[in-house]
Amino acid sequence: MINRTLAAALAALTIAAIPVTLTAQDKPEAKPAAPAPSPAPEYKPNSASKTFTGTFGGRAIRYTATVAEQVLKDDKGVAKAALVTTAYIAEPRDPSRPVTFLFNGGPGSASLWLQMGAFGPKRVAIPSDARDDGAPPYPILDNPDSILDVTDLVFIDPVGTGWSHTIGDTDPKDYWGVSQDAASVAKVIRKWLSENERWNSPKYLGGESYGTTRSAAVVNELEGQYNDVALNGVILISTILDFAAGADTEGNELSYITNLPSFATTALYHGKAGAASAAAFAEEARQFAIGPYAAFLLKGQKASAEERTRIRAELARLTGLSEQYLENADLRVTPNRFYKELLRDRGLTVGRLDSRYTGKDYDNAGEGPDNDPSFYGIDGGYTAAANAFLRGTIGYQTERDYVTIGGVNDWDWKLKGGRDTNAYLNVAPYLGKALRENSQLRLFVAQGWYDFATPFFAAEYSLSRTGMPQDRISWHYYDAGHMMYVRDEDRRKLSDDVRQFIRAR
Repeated sequence: MINRTLAAALAALTIAAIPVTLTAQDKPEAKPAAPAPSPAPEYKPNSASKTFTGTFGGRAIRYTATVAEQVLKDDKGVAKAALVTTAYIAEPRDPSRPVTFLFNGGPGSASLWLQMGAFGPKRVAIPSDARDDGAPPYPILDNPDSILDVTDLVFIDPVGTGWSHTIGDTDPKDYWGVSQDAASVAKVIRKWLSENERWNSPKYLGGESYGTTRSAAVVNELEGQYNDVALNGVILISTILDFAAGADTEGNELSYITNLPSFATTALYHGKAGAASAAAFAEEARQFAIGPYAAFLLKGQKASAEERTRIRAELARLTGLSEQYLENADLRVTPNRFYKELLRDRGLTVGRLDSRYTGKDYDNAGEGPDNDPSFYGIDGGYTAAANAFLRGTIGYQTERDYVTIGGVNDWDWKLKGGRDTNAYLNVAPYLGKALRENSQLRLFVAQGWYDFATPFFAAEYSLSRTGMPQDRISWHYYDAGHMMYVRDEDRRKLSDDVRQFIRAR
């Protein structure tokens, strides 16, 4: 019995020790090697061109209009973003001609406003007298006020505006910030100069509204290092550089000072004050704002009753508001309240971008207006015209929607390489440094009397600080608001003023 058990055990061990030959069917399947990652497909930029003729500044010009994506790549050559430019180049091409790079603001606004309203060879015709633009069709006309007779033009739409976009899995927020945005626009300018052999052309940079902020930051990107793109001039239209100067925030007394002259010109326009002209009344308001009113505000609750009485009476004369209303506001009226209060007795509000415009709210009891009549009074015409001309006439084909304004969120307001600027954002020093280090750089500043988005006195304040050479800054004022070119007379004046600025280099 024992022997049989041992024999069985030995037999089992012997069988277990015999190598087993597996058939092909018995072998485990080998895992296929992971395929090598395929390179990202080369991005093919979209573009369209067409040649036209027109008369600008009294000169007949043949020009080519080109709408094209300018592709930005990372250090490894991977396409990250496509910024769309619209270039208008006089034919035959001449590298000795100036070239001007232009953009609007927002941040988040495409360049259609300056392009279809002021400087482009075509413009949309909307009412010139501060009336609503109504419904289409909107006339798209030749623009004899275009400055194409003195400079080639390149309009730039930053990422998130117009048809400009990121590529692949690139996060748009990589481009949404004061410094990030400026860096991308500066790269587009360098790229365009290289591709078009224009490095030795006279160069101008221009922006409107936040576009003036962008201009200062782009100047820093172009001239703030040793591989400079030196500029001949910077065109600032409706300027905002020092954000504290116009910040309507509780405790910021400076904004009451910088807004007061705009209150005065608006009150004069609507018959709530009397003076010989907007310019004369603006000067009265400037002197009061920077003198007695500033002293009163800085004293706070330590100001005497007698001083308060004098200030209230003069504020009422300048602003067209009642002394009782001013007293209720502690002699500190914000623009939003002013829009509603000035014409409350007529059941109307006034505009923010252009206070010549009036609107009618749901009711007359609120503290501020329902909306800005100076924006909804123009947006339909510009949006339709940009799409009709760029898509239909020039022939740019895309399935993307054209983003006129508002496509950018979560903007990064910190300046690259600087201190924490959340509390005090000011890009004016970039311009001061550029003026000091480029002896032929000049600034052109255009301001509307009726602009509350970027008040003219705030612009004057920011460009008169220490370190800002004053002899190369020229100031120009217009009888309209933020987009002074919507008024026919001021579009012509702006065009003539900029033309002279470029010719005077």
